[in-house]
Amino acid sequence: MLEDAQYILDKVLGQITGYQNPLSVEEFMTKYAFDIRLPVSVKDSTTGEEVWAQSPNPPKFIKYENAIKRVAVDEFMRPKVPLNNLTEVLSRWQEINLFGASRYVDSEDVVESDNVNGSQHVFRSSDVFDANYILLCEGAYRSEYLVATQRAGECTYSARIEDSRFCSSSFSVSWSKNITNSAFIHDSTDLFECLFCSHLQGKKFCIANMQYTEEEYRPIKDMVMCWILGV
Repeated sequence: MLEDAQYILDKVLGQITGYQNPLSVEEFMTKYAFDIRLPVSVKDSTTGEEVWAQSPNPPKFIKYENAIKRVAVDEFMRPKVPLNNLTEVLSRWQEINLFGASRYVDSEDVVESDNVNGSQHVFRSSDVFDANYILLCEGAYRSEYLVATQRAGECTYSARIEDSRFCSSSFSVSWSKNITNSAFIHDSTDLFECLFCSHLQGKKFCIANMQYTEEEYRPIKDMVMCWILGV
């Protein structure tokens, strides 16, 4: 798992920064995914095996695959017993009130994740739909090569995308659309090669909402990319 996850991280950061990634998955997670609600390790109450859940709050869990197997055996039904009071009702309910964990449907190569549908190569992520090569994400759909994103759609080769769509080769983008080769962007649309910008539309080679030439912009971007990687 670790080698495959590192492959995704290296590909994404290499595409964004133009440099070889020096960060391990653990280092990146500590630095850039600390605020993302990632799946947590819990125990299957029926087998004791490790499974992964979006939330640790439910009292008991069952691996989704194990629940499906149980349904095939007896439809998860039990023999009827008398129920004389509410205490007995609640007691019987607690016996079968197992929350699904490690839930994958029509997906392959899914590790330490939950609620994954129609996706491949997903690591330590949740709420993933029709996406591939996803790492440390909470909410990704119709995307590929995403790292540490939250609620991102139709994005590629990007990291720390939040509540945004159609982002590519970008880092730290929130509430934005159609963002390309940019970093630290908020509430903007149709930006190409911009840094530290907010509330802009249809711009390129801007830094902190100031217009620069491409020649002025490039060395500053290079400095920012090195800062992201810590080199």
